Amino acid sequence: MAAEEKHEQGGGGHVVGWALAINLLIAALKFAVAVVTSSTAMLAEAFHSLADCGNQIFLFLGMRLATRTADEEHPFGYATERYFWSFMAALSIFTVGGALSIYEGGRKVLGVDHEAISSPIFAYAVLGVSIVLESVSFVVALREFRSGAGGRSLRRTVAEARDPTVLTVLFEDAAALFGLVVAFAGVAASELTGRLIYDGLASIVVGLVLVAVAVFLARETKSLLIGRSVPPSERALIGEIASGAPDVVAVIHIRTVHLGPDEVMCGLKLSFTPTLDYHSLEQRINELEARLRARLPHLRRIYVEPGFDERPGEPRGTGRA
Repeated sequence: MAAEEKHEQGGGGHVVGWALAINLLIAALKFAVAVVTSSTAMLAEAFHSLADCGNQIFLFLGMRLATRTADEEHPFGYATERYFWSFMAALSIFTVGGALSIYEGGRKVLGVDHEAISSPIFAYAVLGVSIVLESVSFVVALREFRSGAGGRSLRRTVAEARDPTVLTVLFEDAAALFGLVVAFAGVAASELTGRLIYDGLASIVVGLVLVAVAVFLARETKSLLIGRSVPPSERALIGEIASGAPDVVAVIHIRTVHLGPDEVMCGLKLSFTPTLDYHSLEQRINELEARLRARLPHLRRIYVEPGFDERPGEPRGTGRA
């Protein structure tokens, strides 16, 4: 038996909005200064900000499309749109941000690009302003991220995250802050030594960081796209609620999958008291669904199958979750 509710857009919209507005401003400044100074590190940072702008647009698009109502062709709705467009954002970071930065840096390191840095004061000014603006965006994303941590450690929160939106912005901003510092150092080293190789190396380092972030985000989003279960703590809570429900003899198995950050499909196979009639069984299932939804509101679709564990050697009615 199923309970289906319309998917509501999850949090993180204001985080993406802040990030997009800030990155549009930063990208314009960086491209202008990259042209004026001929700094490859600045150009890498401009590509980085351009990729970030594209990413935020992808995330906005995913949140928007995910709110569409379920139809005959997509009976479970469109919540997975957020995962698909988050995956596209990761690809954007890899190509526009990472690959182009490494390419431009490599050209300068190998001597293909001989153009020296001019008017470095503009680069320092823009990098300084960018650090301040990116810090604002990072603080907003970190605050949103911590609000959903529930006292968990950072590592556990990241591992159990099922909303790629805030996670993407958070890691983007962290990479951006690191990249800005590296770019600042690269421009300064090239100016002080007169060797362009440091400007090129800074660009390569920025690119490698972006590639690493992109690979991590792509791996996490891919896991969600192909169907990821709820975290172990939530699975244990589902099992606890189900096993404690009236007339439930045993929890045979629990199957969960995130259709979206705030939408989970949950299937349970339970062994009930054999003497229950049809109407009593139906009532018990409805009561259990209500209890599960009260504790875990994101269980939007719940399917309960009465039955016995039919695995060899397993006594009927004593199956494990």
